Amino acid sequence: MMKKKSISASKASLVLFLCQMISALDVPLDSKLLEELSQPPTITQQSPKDYIVDPRENIVIQCEAKGKPPPSFSWTRNGTHFDIDKDAQVTMKPNSGTLVINIMNGGKAEAYEGVYQCTARNERGAAISNNIVIRPSRSPLWTKEKLEPNHVREGDSLVLHCRPPVGLPPPIIFWMDNAFQRLPQSERVSQGLNGDLYFSNVQPEDTREDYICYARFNHTQTIQQKQPISVKVFSTKPVTERQPILLTPTGSTSTKVELRGNVLLLECIAAGLPTPVIRWIKEGGELPVNRTFFENFKKTLKIIDVSEADSGNYKCIARNMLGSVHHVISVTVKAAPYWITAPRNLVLSPGEDGTLICRANGNPKPNISWFANGVPIAIAPEDPSRKVDGDTIIFSHVQERSSAVYQCNASNEYGYLLSNAFVNVLAEPPRVLTPANKLYQVIADSPALLDCAYFGSPKPEIEWFKGVKGSILRGNEYVFHDNGTLEIPVAQKDSTGTYTCVARNELGKVQNEVRLEVKDPTMIIKQPEYKVIQRYGQVSFECIIRHDSTLLPTVIWLKDNDELPDDERFLVGKDNLTIMNVTDKDDGTYTCIVNTTLDSVSASAVLTVVAAPPTPAIIYARPNPPFDLELTGQLERSVELSWIPGDENNSPIRHFVIEYEDGLHEPGVWHYQTEVPGTQTTVQLKLSPYVNYSFRVIAVNEIGRSQPSEPSEQYLTKSANPDENPSNVQGIGSEPDNLVITWESLKGFQSNGPGLQYKVSWRQKDVDDEWTSVIVANVSKYIVSGTPTFVPYEIKVQALNDLGYAPEPSEVIGHSGEDLPMVAPGNVQVHVINSTLAKVHWDPVPLKTVRGHLQGYKVYYWKVQSLSRRSRRHIEKKILTFRGNKTFGMLPGLEPYSSYKLNVRVVNGKGEGPASPDKVFKTPEGVPSSPSFLKITNPTLDSLTLEWGSPTHPNGVLTSYILKFQPINNTHELGPLVEIRIPANESSLILKNLNYSTRYKFYFNAQTSVGSGSQITEEAVTIMDEVQPLYPRIRNVTTAAAETYANISWEYEGPDHANFYVEYGVAGSKEDWKKEIVNGSRSFFVLKGLTPGTAYKVRVGAEGLSGFRSSEDVFETGPAMASRQIDIATQGWFIGLMCAVALLILILLIVCFIRRNKGGKYPVKEKEDAHADPEIQPMKEDDGTFGEYSDAEDHKPLKKGSRTPSDRTVKKEDSDDSLVDYGEGVNGQFNEDGSFIGQYSGKKEKEPAEGNESSEAPSPVNAMNSFV
Repeated sequence: MMKKKSISASKASLVLFLCQMISALDVPLDSKLLEELSQPPTITQQSPKDYIVDPRENIVIQCEAKGKPPPSFSWTRNGTHFDIDKDAQVTMKPNSGTLVINIMNGGKAEAYEGVYQCTARNERGAAISNNIVIRPSRSPLWTKEKLEPNHVREGDSLVLHCRPPVGLPPPIIFWMDNAFQRLPQSERVSQGLNGDLYFSNVQPEDTREDYICYARFNHTQTIQQKQPISVKVFSTKPVTERQPILLTPTGSTSTKVELRGNVLLLECIAAGLPTPVIRWIKEGGELPVNRTFFENFKKTLKIIDVSEADSGNYKCIARNMLGSVHHVISVTVKAAPYWITAPRNLVLSPGEDGTLICRANGNPKPNISWFANGVPIAIAPEDPSRKVDGDTIIFSHVQERSSAVYQCNASNEYGYLLSNAFVNVLAEPPRVLTPANKLYQVIADSPALLDCAYFGSPKPEIEWFKGVKGSILRGNEYVFHDNGTLEIPVAQKDSTGTYTCVARNELGKVQNEVRLEVKDPTMIIKQPEYKVIQRYGQVSFECIIRHDSTLLPTVIWLKDNDELPDDERFLVGKDNLTIMNVTDKDDGTYTCIVNTTLDSVSASAVLTVVAAPPTPAIIYARPNPPFDLELTGQLERSVELSWIPGDENNSPIRHFVIEYEDGLHEPGVWHYQTEVPGTQTTVQLKLSPYVNYSFRVIAVNEIGRSQPSEPSEQYLTKSANPDENPSNVQGIGSEPDNLVITWESLKGFQSNGPGLQYKVSWRQKDVDDEWTSVIVANVSKYIVSGTPTFVPYEIKVQALNDLGYAPEPSEVIGHSGEDLPMVAPGNVQVHVINSTLAKVHWDPVPLKTVRGHLQGYKVYYWKVQSLSRRSRRHIEKKILTFRGNKTFGMLPGLEPYSSYKLNVRVVNGKGEGPASPDKVFKTPEGVPSSPSFLKITNPTLDSLTLEWGSPTHPNGVLTSYILKFQPINNTHELGPLVEIRIPANESSLILKNLNYSTRYKFYFNAQTSVGSGSQITEEAVTIMDEVQPLYPRIRNVTTAAAETYANISWEYEGPDHANFYVEYGVAGSKEDWKKEIVNGSRSFFVLKGLTPGTAYKVRVGAEGLSGFRSSEDVFETGPAMASRQIDIATQGWFIGLMCAVALLILILLIVCFIRRNKGGKYPVKEKEDAHADPEIQPMKEDDGTFGEYSDAEDHKPLKKGSRTPSDRTVKKEDSDDSLVDYGEGVNGQFNEDGSFIGQYSGKKEKEPAEGNESSEAPSPVNAMNSFV
């Protein structure tokens, strides 16, 4: 570490921070090492700060932590120690700090309200959790009140107050009628943010007696309802028009405070006739683009993800033809604390320096306070190495006792942030993580990398030795990497041996030996040669190799870079490939590939197949090889070669090819030199210095190439300076702090003399600096360490040998290593073009922050939810890459009427930078898909019943269905087309006044506000006479499954004496259905021998009746029970007991029936028929609406889970907007406006608490379903 002579006080923090950045230890991710090193505790999981729990369920307060040694856990409650051993209802999970409070066995959730905090402690410090505030959810009952009818004059305004009971969390409010149908809302009638129902002006159709406000409490899955409110509108002629006045808010100005990052909701609801239109503006500015939304018919202004810049005055203006009124809302955006720089864990060696930095912002600016091991630092044990300077703790010359966990708390009046960061001071002797005696094998003349992974504290110094008693390795022939690796750029045979790595620090020394073996390269000494063969002949290619005796080679032959044909004519021998009975398709290139575990070589030759010559005919063949080669006129850089041509074999020689061999550098390897016309037999050849030349000549005619001539005599040219420098010089960093200079080495003959080396020079571009040079061995790479990140360098590489230097090389520009980009693109904006396409814009990041070659930008986008279904799904992120410095791009293939998020990241050669903040955008509505099905049933003389399913992809809010139909006569001609518009909440229609015995064709499609979707068609026929045809069908298949069997029951309509069968199989399996025959005409059957815990599919069919079957049902068997358990349902005593109970119930029912018939109708019954109490709402059994029934308990909320129809579904024909269609999954989720999604169902039913203290109120859906 650098020693400082003098440091001013103002620069102390910066210098210490730099020291910390330089000296902080990196702990390798070695599992064995991590298990051995001590580490202070770290909180890994904890419950949320504000934790609202279900008072009916056990309370689980999470606290998980890791550390070495494993931490112990303790808790405080309301600031004092919480002794869980003294409370039988509280347990702590083993090896964990998680508390489980047993509420289901007698505990009261209210008794455990409070503020909890977890501490995880070991010998190196203590980490603490957030303050976890535990509060049980509450859903109190509505105060019963007597409401007077509202008598309102037509055109006047009206407000129906909801005033729901105060719950925890607050309830969701929605208005419905007695039939559980949502009350329609519009610009004239709408629900305010406070839950009240506002009428800008009342109309005669507003008269009704069942305006009911419902409050849904999500946590307990309960719904409470208010007494019905009666509204009676009386008319006066003429109706007086009125200019707008504001119903809410009152006055001309108001204020609103919202927190940064939250959703800002501003509301203006006006009265007037005609109905006023609302408009919003921001005084002195514009409404934020892409974050502003209008809801509730523009009466609500919604701004998401608000920031301080959104503060200001917002004006709503209500206007109709008679005038306008406005209201100004002054919005102030405050901010709970948020991190700028959260403290990070620090690992130091004894004597080192470091800093912990904790920076947060907020409005008002948060206060920063420090804790050590959970204790305020002002009263914590003193540590002389520690100094607190506001939001920074400075550590100087730390010791092992300085290890601790520090907590930074940033708080203001709107919240707090708490972060744990440990300082772990380790004094560890060196240890080498590379296995001992590890063997490395390389091919001669290639690089060798010998690993020495290490760890120690302080950081050890690494030295390498060759042999047991060898001297320390130094010099340019070795490269020493910071991670301990020794690189031998050009390993030779004499590099073989044992190498010792020594790691030492002040606490000790350790060494490790590895072995290096340098193998001879694999060579093909006899390569396959070009062949011309007549059709149906035989040809052979040779491939003779030489390899290191310790390596096992494998030889593979390819044809045209693919496997050899699977043909017995191809015979692969040890050193050759033979092709028998050659055909035209055997023409091509044949390659011999030799592989070992360390290297691979290959050689290729072409086979040309020619037609067999006619007999007798002139024989054309390749020429014979030239002979009698002679060298004359030998000079330093040239020589004359002459030869005598061989027989041309009836095909003139077109040209001669001259090749040379360098016996000094590459013996046995022939290189192309030049070629001359076939009429020339001498050539002047240019030569290079320091090459031992031999030449050979090949003659070429139309048929092919001759065999090479015998080599000429050898001629050794004199040495000289290199004529040229390495080519393809590049400078590309592999790490952010280095510059890797590479080049293509000169070939052997290009060295021009012995002792070939390279002078590598570099200097930073545009900086007044001298060249830095180093001379390296005959390698092709040099690494410059300690460079700044991604700066340009001027680079040149010059060749030299024992006689001198090559000419001055040209300079190239390279760059040091890239690092990940620093900043995310800003000002990300999304412009939605249509329902499936959006355009995203962003500001380019400053080039200096890219820290590398800008490759482009990546846009990550994903669908959050469908706006029509309000259901989330598995998030599948999509990525689009835009090359170069583009600042916009198109996002195709979006789904209509959906909410999306996206972010943008800049990309360089190192990778991706940080993501921009997620941007939310929504696609508009599109046209829907076709309805999921259309069924036509119950044909009569003049009517048909149509049933349909809603579109699979509504792509918006359905407005209606369009039904078109026309008759078809016996000649298949179409009659006039009739069109009917059907409300979107309908799922069936009885079409009357049709012609008897007539075929009709139906066209059916759905509509959104955008337009009509694709249609489906169906045909049906009305019946011929009054005799009602009997259509056999099996419906309402139900299952009751146990562990290994299931009871199947069904309802049958059709002719008597049907023979039933049951088919079943594993759900999702493609195996054939298994079939069981039902004895007699029973409507039930027991499937036995099922596998526990398995999902099955089942269906019921009837034989002999056109083979019709029921729809499929799916059930799941119960989990496997322990073998010692006995199925009580199969015990004789239990069956007898159940029969007795059933008989007793039957007798009681008969007695009750007789007494009821004698009793007549009572006045109380008549009062109930008049709906005196809206909370007592019986249901008719035939259509799912309320009929004659009364609840004996007064003021009892509706409870869910009491009734389901026989087919386990609630009929949908009555209304698509009824409660039974509002729910999601098994938890019965609601929209924010109080509407249900999907079929409503909740958790398992609980027993209500006594009196009015109950926090649970049952659902009205289940009250509906409870009347059987």
